[in-house]
Amino acid sequence: MTRILLVEDDEKLARFVELELAHEGYEVTWVADGRTGARRGVEDGFDLVLLDILLPGLNGMEVLRRIRREKDVPVIMLTARDAVMDKVAGLDAGADDYITKPFAIEELLARVRVALKRHAPVVAPVAEAAPAQPGKPVEELSVLRVGEVALCPERHEVTVRGERVELTAREFEVLRALMEGHGRVLTRDRLAQEALGYDCVGDTNVVDVHIAHLRAKLDDRFGVKLITTVRGVGYVVRDS
Repeated sequence: MTRILLVEDDEKLARFVELELAHEGYEVTWVADGRTGARRGVEDGFDLVLLDILLPGLNGMEVLRRIRREKDVPVIMLTARDAVMDKVAGLDAGADDYITKPFAIEELLARVRVALKRHAPVVAPVAEAAPAQPGKPVEELSVLRVGEVALCPERHEVTVRGERVELTAREFEVLRALMEGHGRVLTRDRLAQEALGYDCVGDTNVVDVHIAHLRAKLDDRFGVKLITTVRGVGYVVRDS
């Protein structure tokens, strides 16, 4: 059973979310303060964390940082704040997603499903090796290549000149969408829909945050020019 840690000090809201998640078949553990949330998030094997920002004892941003130092578990921030900088701060700290209170439970459930799906391990099917035939190469995993950047969807791996680059699940999906659309300009709305799993129309700053992270990890670090901004439209990946 999928285990979810809910860190929320509003007892009424927490109880409501806990009941709805349990109804969907999730096992939910609720804690009401940041210090306990950080400890349980690091020490216990949860599959996903729902994390409020304004918490007693330790705020949600610090809880997120402590979890991220130890675990790659998906984290969805729950916040009453709707300012762009609060959302950006959460994503910069390593959150996979955020949802602003008050929210519809259907939206929260959808985001939980998306986050779990993106972090699900890829299990390659076991098959007998076919006998080698002269002149016919052995079948390999599919790899997207643009210049010196290679992305393998099956391994959830990105390399530049053979060196592996660590990306979050959502950064990986944004890069994958851009590389699959090699040479085509993708709007922010389209990237949000295709890569982030939900409609971000009117709130596409989330896409810009992930693009900035990708540029820091790829373009700046390796001196490549992979992602180009098309002003007023969106982004495109082209060969350097």
